[in-house]
Amino acid sequence: MSMGSDFREFIAKGNVIDLAVAVVIGGAFGKIVTALVSGLVMPLVGYVLPKGDWQAWTLGKFQIGLVLGATVDFVLIALVVFLVFVKGFGSLKKKKEPAAVPETKVCPACLETVPKLATRCKHCTSQV
Repeated sequence: MSMGSDFREFIAKGNVIDLAVAVVIGGAFGKIVTALVSGLVMPLVGYVLPKGDWQAWTLGKFQIGLVLGATVDFVLIALVVFLVFVKGFGSLKKKKEPAAVPETKVCPACLETVPKLATRCKHCTSQV
């Protein structure tokens, strides 16, 4: 096969389109989460942290405040995503599954596994 036909087959599978949609939706969702964190959560963090522009802290030429700010942003974004999607939507999706009923049982005489509906053990022929 030529490279052109291989590429057409790759595109036609649909995985590329699904991936493109996921990237676009992920980018839009990233903007929402960033706005939520910077608009609601970071002002609350500002009350806890010392007064002033703590993201402008420097140590010589090192901009420590930028690193701290990016780290706090990352942790808070990860926390919001975890709380909303893993815990929030996870509790909506969670269904209690019935306990699995074993399809086999153990023969009391020889301790071999036999089908649940069996009346005699196929190994030792004892009544089960």
